[in-house]
Amino acid sequence: MTDPKYKRILLKLSGEALMGDLEYGIDSKILGQYAEEIKTVYDLGVQIGIVIGGGNIYRGIENSSDGIDKVTGDHMGMLATVINALALQTTLEHHGMYTRCQTAINMERIAEPYIRRRAVRHLEKNRIVIFAAGTGNPYFTTDTAAVLRGIEIEAGIIIKGTRVDGIYDSDPEKNPKAKHYSLINYDDVFKKNLKVMDMTAITLCKENKLPIGVFNMNVRNNLKRLILGESVGTTVTESAPSVQ
Repeated sequence: MTDPKYKRILLKLSGEALMGDLEYGIDSKILGQYAEEIKTVYDLGVQIGIVIGGGNIYRGIENSSDGIDKVTGDHMGMLATVINALALQTTLEHHGMYTRCQTAINMERIAEPYIRRRAVRHLEKNRIVIFAAGTGNPYFTTDTAAVLRGIEIEAGIIIKGTRVDGIYDSDPEKNPKAKHYSLINYDDVFKKNLKVMDMTAITLCKENKLPIGVFNMNVRNNLKRLILGESVGTTVTESAPSVQ
């Protein structure tokens, strides 16, 4: 099978994933690896939107003891996502892809402001659009921002790249006997309190019938295999049977 299952996707990457083996910051090797993986999908003609977190630069107020309030901390996190977006944009272009970066906070000298119609037009012209600065509002995670943008651009699926092979009933990095789910529905994600995305993001997906794919971004060709419809990681859909 060589025809992609999805015409347009929204890929969510965590900021922490960009650290690689570093304690903080951006590992250029990881950026290059991710660009190569994205290129395999780009070459299939798939339209790609990307949202990236900022946890490799600023982890948020819960780990801060300097008295920074929640709203300010969230604004700092949004700016961290812009730094990551610019780094990813440059790397993608070095790998021969056309890109645009749009931000939810206006900073026209650095990137375009987020305008839905303009973003869709870029996608139709086969430009990868990187959505930075979250939703532009405090108290919303980049997971929620990714789902929101995915709905707005009418993506066929939200794909979350992680460092584990999908969704488990517990942390597989801590529990070697953790149970893996290849297919699960939104209600079971809620009932089992599975840490896929925050509840706001999951609720948005459920209400808009937007499937979620969770997979290991660090395994070569996983992203391409998922786009081609192979069973990779975990898929969350409304129609999936209940799990025990």
